[in-house]
Amino acid sequence: MHNTTAMLIELGAIILALGLLGRLAGRVGFSPIPLYLLAGLAFGHGGILPLQASEEFVATGAEIGVVLLLLMLGLEYSASSLVTTLKTQYPSGAVDFVLNAAPGAVAALLLGWGPVAAVALAGVTWISSSGVIAKVLGDLGRTGNRETPVILCVLVMEDLAMAVYLPILTALLAGVGLAGGSITLLISLGTVGAVLYIALRHGRIVSRAVSSDNAEMLLLVVLGLTLLVAGVAQHLQVSAAVGAFLVGIALSEEVAEGAHGLLSPLRDLFAAVFFVFFGLHTDPADIPPVLLPALALAVVTMLTKIATGWWAARRAGIPSKGRWRTGGTLVARGEFSIVIAGLAVGTEPRIGPLATAYVLLLVVLGPLTARWTEPLASRLTRRSPDKPQNTAPADQSEPVHAGG
Repeated sequence: MHNTTAMLIELGAIILALGLLGRLAGRVGFSPIPLYLLAGLAFGHGGILPLQASEEFVATGAEIGVVLLLLMLGLEYSASSLVTTLKTQYPSGAVDFVLNAAPGAVAALLLGWGPVAAVALAGVTWISSSGVIAKVLGDLGRTGNRETPVILCVLVMEDLAMAVYLPILTALLAGVGLAGGSITLLISLGTVGAVLYIALRHGRIVSRAVSSDNAEMLLLVVLGLTLLVAGVAQHLQVSAAVGAFLVGIALSEEVAEGAHGLLSPLRDLFAAVFFVFFGLHTDPADIPPVLLPALALAVVTMLTKIATGWWAARRAGIPSKGRWRTGGTLVARGEFSIVIAGLAVGTEPRIGPLATAYVLLLVVLGPLTARWTEPLASRLTRRSPDKPQNTAPADQSEPVHAGG
């Protein structure tokens, strides 16, 4: 009974604090994500007031938060529109890998950590945070913008690439070589292919099976299906986020619209818990010794992500302002980077604090670059004497919803 009482008190304090921080952020027109992270640092190990009774509950809530963030993003788009975007944007995935994995690999080699740690740190710097970016898109009201499908495409290609990357990394860390992870790799690829096939070919059947005029039944079925698919995907070494996203695109039209309205409050609650959980597992004392190399790596990969997004949006025919918004939005790193670092600390313990400081920097800078990269680029362009300003209406990037 004492543990239950303590857990309720801790959870109540956390949620109340998040509500107050969110209200403060809203009044100043700022994303609440950095404030949620700072709250996590305050309540975490080495913080001002460490949690005792509610940590396990918060960990579970954090995983649900990531799943709901990606489900809600998937509900914005149809499977056919996603496949069309993937077919046209796959070169952007290659550019993303080259520009953003290389700095991490080079940094690990320069630090003398060896090739296996280089593969791990390459993953840390390569993968953007789907959870943070999904939240930022919602906070800024950009889920229907013309550039958002390009952002989504880059994120999905990264998440799908994790189905290949994580088994390979696990095999390397275990010292069994690439051949040792071949079975896991085949299972991962097969799972992704099967879910994509169901979403594309049988999405209407899934929607009819899920559909209900009763809001309570619709909520329970959609949430249960999403968690089930996410759990199975995670068990098969595929990202739970990928599974949740694919459930979202498999639901269409009225079902997607109804589920979106019902799940939005749950998404907001558990997403906030996710960011707090990230801060809980960061000891503030570990950050200062690695802050300078983490800062250097953050600056380099912030620029490479902006370049990646700009190039990808340019290929898709997005006007200039949308290109800068695409690049700025992709900057944040988060959940995947922490997962990769957690796998690698057994082989190279020093990668943990560096990855934590790096991700903390970019998860704070990410919402800022998403908001300010385009206005700053526009201001610099207007000041340039040899580049006249293009004032065509097409450059306004009006929201265009892709359907659900």
